[in-house]
Amino acid sequence: MSDDRSWRAFFPSTFEGAAELQRRLASQVREDDDPSPIEIVGGADLSYDRRRDLFFAAVVSLDARTGRLIEVGRAVARVELPYVPGFLSFREGPGVIEALQSMTHPPQILLCDGHGRAHPRRFGLACHLGLALDLPTVGVAKSLLVGSYREPGVARGCSTALRDRGEVIGRVLRTRRGVRPLFVSVGHRISLDSARKLVLRWARRWRLPEPTRQAHLEVSRLRAEAQR
Repeated sequence: MSDDRSWRAFFPSTFEGAAELQRRLASQVREDDDPSPIEIVGGADLSYDRRRDLFFAAVVSLDARTGRLIEVGRAVARVELPYVPGFLSFREGPGVIEALQSMTHPPQILLCDGHGRAHPRRFGLACHLGLALDLPTVGVAKSLLVGSYREPGVARGCSTALRDRGEVIGRVLRTRRGVRPLFVSVGHRISLDSARKLVLRWARRWRLPEPTRQAHLEVSRLRAEAQR
């Protein structure tokens, strides 16, 4: 991926006006399916080292047909903003993009370890990355940020609507029988139903879909290497 810095406009250096920026950008998110064929599926994950005030980010590219690992993008980024709930994408997004821009074969759709539309202002990390890069993205979160839901059935593939103030903002999806569900939401350029199907398709053996699971493993390796 080329080192295009135009995405920086989506990530201001302070939180001044950040809530209003989220609301404005949220109106630009597309929730329709992109017709382009997908050959490379990606996953993104980050880890924060509080002691050194660093972010470790990893993005993996997998062959959409075989699941084969094609490439790993990595980045170590200095944390530029403090932790403020609801604004994590401003803090974490640049690290993921740095990892993406190090890749020769970046993904054509990205599953993010975080929320998309399932956010108080409908603009979580997956939306932020998707809009900044004009890339189809999906939010795949392990815990609830906002909204309410009925517990889905225990069988793999069961799901229920995640709602907030009368609006469906995601799906609560059981990817393995009897295992805690995931919170799936639109990031950009994909419908909610397609996002749900994509996550379930890639969660074949584990609770997490393989792209984000692989990204998590790569982040752990990157942190371990940095501590040697």
